[in-house]
Amino acid sequence: MRYDRLENLIRLALRMQGRADGLSLEDIQQDLKISRRTAERMRDALLRVFPQIEERTDDRKKRWRLPPASVGRLADITLDDVAALARAKELAAREGDSATAEKLGDISDKLRAGLKADRRRRMEPDIEALLEADGVACRPGPREAISPEILAELRKALLAGVWIEIDHRARATGLLSRNARLGPLAVLFGEGRQYLVAFSDYQQDIRLFALAGIERVSLTNEPYKRPEGFDMKTYLSEAFGIYREEPQDIIWRFAPEVANEARDYRFHPDQEMEDEADGALTVRFRAGGLREMAWHLFRWGDMVEIVEPEALREEYRAMLRAGLKRVDTG
Repeated sequence: MRYDRLENLIRLALRMQGRADGLSLEDIQQDLKISRRTAERMRDALLRVFPQIEERTDDRKKRWRLPPASVGRLADITLDDVAALARAKELAAREGDSATAEKLGDISDKLRAGLKADRRRRMEPDIEALLEADGVACRPGPREAISPEILAELRKALLAGVWIEIDHRARATGLLSRNARLGPLAVLFGEGRQYLVAFSDYQQDIRLFALAGIERVSLTNEPYKRPEGFDMKTYLSEAFGIYREEPQDIIWRFAPEVANEARDYRFHPDQEMEDEADGALTVRFRAGGLREMAWHLFRWGDMVEIVEPEALREEYRAMLRAGLKRVDTG
């Protein structure tokens, strides 16, 4: 048997044991990205090795589940497991999500506590080496400092599904709004800036609130139900990054020198890419958020041309003029 097939069988056995409701053939196909026939063969192979597999029918769909502890030492913690948690912790901390970073650290400690002392000592240098190898541990970058207490309270509100009241200071004016009543939907962590997506009771609409501007959070005892039909993925797809404006048709043309690099970027979930005869790359999508687009395009220097819309070209020009004025008078 090829090693990759063995790895997939072990992975499937662990997932069968880890899922309380078991796995269907569709789950196996999706998880391992295989055909239905291959999924059936893998299920049958596990049935031969683990006769204790339980079969159940839910909504006319068959599912298979391994009872706890069936896979024995196959479920032992590996270096990759612990390193992945350490990597996730570093990434969460770098993005300013200290609450998640702390929780991931707790999980990692629990896993390591189950290892024998000599194996645990051998793992530590390897974990540090892996983190340094992919640059996670030494990849500094600017970001806003968010209060861990504020993040913790927002997390509680999101899990409990309740209305909150916040004191929020506007980024542009510095004015403080007190006791704003919000229905929290999600926390967005991006490059440098983090936001709360929430339904504003005052504005009767969904708005973004800079986490750095939130000075107080108070949970109420009133349940909050998200707007009917609201989908976070759809909400975010209408914007470039996190800024939401009236969507426009966007066309960028990347020079042949950077076409291969640009092709590796996912600028927008619904983007279309077209290779030009001269080696250039044209990218098309529809979204709002022209200012954030301009911020991103500065990274490409003179290697990108804004084809459409004119409003984005003007935003880019305005930012260039403002920057040059600051440099010339500095």
